[in-house]
Amino acid sequence: MSPLKPQATYDDFARLDVRIGKVVEVQPFPRARNPSYKVGVDVGAGRIMWSSAQITNYEPAALVGSLVVCICNLGPKNIAGFTSELLILGAKDASGQVIALGPRSEVAVGEPIF
Repeated sequence: MSPLKPQATYDDFARLDVRIGKVVEVQPFPRARNPSYKVGVDVGAGRIMWSSAQITNYEPAALVGSLVVCICNLGPKNIAGFTSELLILGAKDASGQVIALGPRSEVAVGEPIF
């Protein structure tokens, strides 16, 4: 286990735009240094936002339509020539595979996390 990070304030958390998104498109991303997909996500922003996501243990068809938890306001990041606009949250399982985080029940696209 890794040690806890330094304490943050609620205001630090409140500055993050964390919300539910629905995966609408998954494309291969062979130029990424770590195995990744280009993932289009509807987060209720009026357009699809894109992420470079290391969730290649899932088949693309299994990801499309799934709900994920995203941070939408970290700013764009250039990853191997691709602009990643949001972060899909995940955690590693016991075998080291990245598991995408999502709600346990149906939640509306764009619903904020609190």
